[in-house]
Amino acid sequence: MKITLLTVGKVKEKYLRDGIAEYSKRLGKYCRLEIVEVTDERTPDRASQAEEEQIKRIEGERLLRGIRETDYVIALAIDGTMLDSVELAEKMEKLGVQGESSLVFAIGGSLGLSDEVLRRADYRLSFSSMTFPHQLMRLILLEQIYRGFRIMRGEPYHK
Repeated sequence: MKITLLTVGKVKEKYLRDGIAEYSKRLGKYCRLEIVEVTDERTPDRASQAEEEQIKRIEGERLLRGIRETDYVIALAIDGTMLDSVELAEKMEKLGVQGESSLVFAIGGSLGLSDEVLRRADYRLSFSSMTFPHQLMRLILLEQIYRGFRIMRGEPYHK
């Protein structure tokens, strides 16, 4: 299975880069992982709603260029379905059994994902009704994907 994290912006903090590198290395045992970063747009202080929508549209166009027609797209969205770790593992396993060999997890920038990306998504996943920094979300998502593979294989994991 190929897993792509399609994300907006670069990770600036070293501790996050280190954690992402660690889980990327661990996931090498289970899947082909690719992390694709698209350029983020600067959001002015006190941006109007129209300005924010325009920024999301621009970032969304960049994300959509990284999605192939055959990709199964999981958008991280606050209004998505919340799954526990076992349910996420079951979802990933079921997709693999159904022949979905390329999963793309889309993570928006600080303003979230554009409507166009959300419409392209095959599934919307929410980790919480709380808001997390999009850079931190990459690390959390990679850990959960890793945990999911361990669960699928019946390997021990921390509960």
